[in-house]
Amino acid sequence: MNDVKAVRIELLLKTVLLLGLAGYFAYTIASGNLNYYINLRFGWLSYVAVFILAALGMNSLWALWDVPGYVAARDRGGHADRQPTSAMMIMVGVPLLVGAATILTGNAKPLGVEAVQSINLTTNFGGSVSVANKDPMTRDIMDWSRLFAREPSPTVFNGQSARVLGFVYTEPSFPEGRFMVARFTLSCCVADSQALGLPAAFDDIDTLKPGDWIYAEGTFEAEEFMGQSVPVLQIASVELTDQPDQPYLYP
Repeated sequence: MNDVKAVRIELLLKTVLLLGLAGYFAYTIASGNLNYYINLRFGWLSYVAVFILAALGMNSLWALWDVPGYVAARDRGGHADRQPTSAMMIMVGVPLLVGAATILTGNAKPLGVEAVQSINLTTNFGGSVSVANKDPMTRDIMDWSRLFAREPSPTVFNGQSARVLGFVYTEPSFPEGRFMVARFTLSCCVADSQALGLPAAFDDIDTLKPGDWIYAEGTFEAEEFMGQSVPVLQIASVELTDQPDQPYLYP
């Protein structure tokens, strides 16, 4: 009898955890928050996870209807599942609790300016993808960074026009009137995210706040920035805008 009671508790916990995780994944997909965490080309895996977790949870729920029969079948070797350990329950339960807290507090959001400090910001993003034939006014920060990485002389870009979208990032060590138009790149998920910045010059920088999303338009001129000669966008106009639905750039 005690064994049946223990198994009933075990199955109840498994059911709650598995269906809870399935619900969390389903909510994240339905709310549009999935792109805050992973590269959307892997989004299909989340749909698969919902199906698998829901199926496993329903299997545990079904077993709760006849716990003595479930125990007897398992004792006879009729069930291949192993009894979950406390460590396994904690490994599944903690992410579920964190996810639930994120939903309840409304704190689901993508990486932003506050995360740049903990992630190395770079102006150089290499890669083999060709952007040379792309309309310069449609190139994003990652496109320009890739072009900069291929040219040994930053003066090659002098006078070239650009219009980029990103958030304002500043540091006390930046020269006066200089900041970065920044974005995060995401290859797989937030664990491999990289902060990418485009140096910019703007006379009215005091009108901008760190974290503001802007469209910055201007032309490049080579300057000394943080000890290096780099193309710096001389901003002619700035347009404040909302954070885009897809705030990350995908290599």
